[in-house]
Amino acid sequence: MHALDNVIWQALTTRDSAFAEGVGRARRFMREVTSLTAFEREGPEGYAALAELVGAGGTAALFLEQVYKARGGWEMLAEAPLLQMVCEGDGLPKRWAESVPVPEIVRLGAADSPEMMELTSLTKPGPFGRRTHELGTYLGIRVEGKLVAMAGERLKVPGYTEVSAVCTHPEHAGKGYARMLMLEVMRGIRERGETPFLHVRRDNARAIALYERIGFRTRVMPHFALLRKVG
Repeated sequence: MHALDNVIWQALTTRDSAFAEGVGRARRFMREVTSLTAFEREGPEGYAALAELVGAGGTAALFLEQVYKARGGWEMLAEAPLLQMVCEGDGLPKRWAESVPVPEIVRLGAADSPEMMELTSLTKPGPFGRRTHELGTYLGIRVEGKLVAMAGERLKVPGYTEVSAVCTHPEHAGKGYARMLMLEVMRGIRERGETPFLHVRRDNARAIALYERIGFRTRVMPHFALLRKVG
């Protein structure tokens, strides 16, 4: 198995294990960290363990290899086809054109969590919780004291770190903030001798174009499914 196959499970059983809760063949992140959940393999045993883990009425945000197929005892709340993209190689593109004013990039932490949640709630880059920032480095840009753009690290498996929560307030789009922040996050990942990867919705053409310009290439096409246990 490649390190990025069944990547949530691999993260929760390796480098992100400190944030994991589990029952049998199912794992999830602590709820205040993120809603991402996984099982060792899809099938009756995996879904049985998942049901025990989340309980009646509980939800699970999964990355699946194929489109989710209806299964008794589960209700699908949302789904989305994804791309898993990887940035191979040792180099990084130039940070930004010299003619572009470079805003101050700041490190984000616990004190910034309410603003980070507000920004991700507005822009919806993916599941983000009160403690998601604890998973790795998070960087942001402020304008007049307000957080208007951010990016950081989420899933970590041996040799790879995910670039995640890349978002910009709509009033500040088109200024290159997302690219600046991504490159700084990626620089830190490279300095640790790791390879950056990310996930993006397949219909997000604008983001995919940016990621390809930076050097990301599609590896696989998983499917996101948000499920609720019923009964």
